[in-house]
Amino acid sequence: MFRRTFWFSTGVAAGVWATTKVNRKLKQLTPENLAVTAANKAIETGARLKDRAVGFALDVRDNMAQREAELTDALGIRESPELPAPRRIAAIENTTYTTNSHNRNEDH
Repeated sequence: MFRRTFWFSTGVAAGVWATTKVNRKLKQLTPENLAVTAANKAIETGARLKDRAVGFALDVRDNMAQREAELTDALGIRESPELPAPRRIAAIENTTYTTNSHNRNEDH
């Protein structure tokens, strides 16, 4: 009799445990939960990509400055050269306007 009670209790406990596991898994697989999980993973991935891109940009900038210094030393350039004065755009300086009449009868 005691054996039957033991195995009956063990079966009930296993059934309860399995039922709760299945119910938890079913709640995780609802469309709302799946959408939240996907959104969270997308945000995490975006943050990781952003961090990697920023790190890459900083590495490129540092290496660019280092290479520029190497080239400056190799070429013997010590001073910054004078830049030419900015040029004005010719179209802006042209102040003569032509007035074209849009009357087709004047052409004939």
